[in-house]
Amino acid sequence: MFKTIRRGVWTVVQKGLPKLDHRVWILAWGRLLSQIGNGFTFVYAPIFFANQVGLSATAVGIGIGSGSIAGVLGRFLGGTGADSPRWGRRSILLWSAAISAIADLVLSLAFNFPNFILGNILMGFGIGLYWPATEAMVADLTTDQERNEAFALVRWADHVGLSVGIVLGGALIELTGLYRALFVVDGVTYLIFFGLIYWAISETHSSEAFNSATTVWQGWSMALRDRRLQLFVVINSVLTMYMAQGQATLPLYFSRFVQSTGVLDSVSIATLTTVNAFETVEIMGTSVEPTGLSTALIGLLFTWNLVLTALLQLPVSRWMNRYKRLWVLGISALAWGISFCGVFITGIATVGVFVWAGLTLAMMAIATVIYLPAASAYIVEIAPESLRGIYFSVNSQCWAIGYFIGPTLGGWMLDQGEAIAHQFWIALACSVALILGLLSVQKRLSGQSEQIG
Repeated sequence: MFKTIRRGVWTVVQKGLPKLDHRVWILAWGRLLSQIGNGFTFVYAPIFFANQVGLSATAVGIGIGSGSIAGVLGRFLGGTGADSPRWGRRSILLWSAAISAIADLVLSLAFNFPNFILGNILMGFGIGLYWPATEAMVADLTTDQERNEAFALVRWADHVGLSVGIVLGGALIELTGLYRALFVVDGVTYLIFFGLIYWAISETHSSEAFNSATTVWQGWSMALRDRRLQLFVVINSVLTMYMAQGQATLPLYFSRFVQSTGVLDSVSIATLTTVNAFETVEIMGTSVEPTGLSTALIGLLFTWNLVLTALLQLPVSRWMNRYKRLWVLGISALAWGISFCGVFITGIATVGVFVWAGLTLAMMAIATVIYLPAASAYIVEIAPESLRGIYFSVNSQCWAIGYFIGPTLGGWMLDQGEAIAHQFWIALACSVALILGLLSVQKRLSGQSEQIG
């Protein structure tokens, strides 16, 4: 009986999984494994170098920022090398895994600021190499009908791996206190990923595409003169900036400007007695401030967002695969707009705050799972096969742009006071109208290109 039930469950699971080339699955599982390693260091590395090594918060910020700058160079070289007949997708991925493993070795032995900087530069460079090559490889291994789900699978592996890694890393720290072991674990996952690529994945870029490819600089010139790519960089940078606001600005907004008393009322944690808006509230004998969500509650909300993102990524991407990519990106933009309105309501609400915050982060999860695979699949649509690596390199720079502008703009807005902080989310929601207009122009450009072709 149990065998029959187990067989039935497995059959249902198999039917729900996308039917893709086995090499796409290997890439996804390798990415999941390496992201588990990244999760070990993602949250805890800054804490370790500030509290244990003794670097200042400014020094830690500079070190992490140096990794982002190196990532820009890595994306440029990764996309160029992925399209090169001398290198190719596979070689770039091998170099990415090897350099990232070396970066973890440096960080595990770092006792001062220069070594911390070196480790972050190597890590940023290695991760920068990874993205254009892996997305070009996924495009090589899939048909147009499969790409939405294939890119969704890789992103699903990212979300699940990072979430699991954060939990396991926290448990390791709690049990042992060995922060340096986190970098060792991360380095081992990169070495395993290196082995998977080396033994299980052959070069996917065809020799015909290599032979027909123009020189590197001609390829970059063609890509940068493509009006569709130019406009899409603007659109994609703003959509990425929306993601950055949700990940970097929103936690700080929740901790400063959201009514914690409204949260407690909405979930009936305790009976509250508030003397006035500026006094603390007694809950089971413990005093808490009437504004600002606790770190634990913010963590719970964002865990909900990550779990929902992982659960929805594949089914939503499959459902959206029937529609045009630009139309799907428009739906994602609308979902972001709704979520920003939800943030505003959460900020001004005095009751039901926890419910509003949960619904807002659920909508952000939906916007994310719609956006990520569609953006990558659209790049495949407009990129010549011989220049996919370069096009993906340009596209991945949108992440650097969005994650630079987003936290900077959001942090500055929050520093202007509560009224401006609330209005900021409404302004972001209104900006969606601009994105929808740009997507309409992008659609016309894509149609003109098809007619010319």
